[in-house]
Amino acid sequence: MNDTVSAPTLQSLPEMLAARAPAEARVRFHVGDDWGQGRTTFGGLLSLLAVQAMRDVCGADWPLRALQTSFVGPVVPGPVDIEVHLLRQGKNVRQVQARLLQADGSGEEQVAGVLLGVFGTGRDSALPALNPARPDVAKDPDAALKLPFIPGLTPNFTQHLEFRVAEGGLPFTGAENWHSRTHVRVKQPGDVDAELQAVLMADAGPTPALQRLNGFAPASSVSWALELRPVVLSETTGFWRMDKDALVTGEGYVNERTTLWTPCGQLAALGYQVVAVYA
Repeated sequence: MNDTVSAPTLQSLPEMLAARAPAEARVRFHVGDDWGQGRTTFGGLLSLLAVQAMRDVCGADWPLRALQTSFVGPVVPGPVDIEVHLLRQGKNVRQVQARLLQADGSGEEQVAGVLLGVFGTGRDSALPALNPARPDVAKDPDAALKLPFIPGLTPNFTQHLEFRVAEGGLPFTGAENWHSRTHVRVKQPGDVDAELQAVLMADAGPTPALQRLNGFAPASSVSWALELRPVVLSETTGFWRMDKDALVTGEGYVNERTTLWTPCGQLAALGYQVVAVYA
């Protein structure tokens, strides 16, 4: 008798994207429990899938400039449909809406998220270029604390990413920090481009406000506004840097800012999020 327990099967990000099924104004994806975050699916992944669906339906010729996401309800493992609607196609800007749809236990389709993507082509401009430099942090990836994946303790989706803490404390440890600086990368990026990786990693870390708590408390994103810059990856396996700052807290909510930098120091995204903390 063989008592060996096989390891759970993980679906990498490239595999999930390759298995998608477009059908007119909808694209179907299958998400597994290995991409879970609490009772739902990791929000950064869901937003990435919505952007891919927008590209499939409306075109991938222009870079994504802004993405606004409202997380309406949980997405459980299984099929999820993303319905795409072109709101307006202008000369330089394309605005696209996406809805995350999933059937509930009775088979009735429910809205799990609503997103608005703004795609814009580059133009000649007399405006001088302003490219901020990535600030230094206390520890580079080699010296930073590598976070392990611990089944049942850390969110399932984190087994697809590698995190190394350069500054700040760990969640629920009673630390005095209101910020975190983390080196992060996708373990199996394959040919997933910089734009999609930026959407994923800009949401990969918890709000630094959770460091202030002395015990576990659930938290969930309510809304998320992401502003992106077109970037080019010179190295596909390097560490990005995710800088998070809690700006305001009160009444069980946190307003936070995220600044995401590519491995070579380009500014990739600015994110602003409202997070509900149940403590």
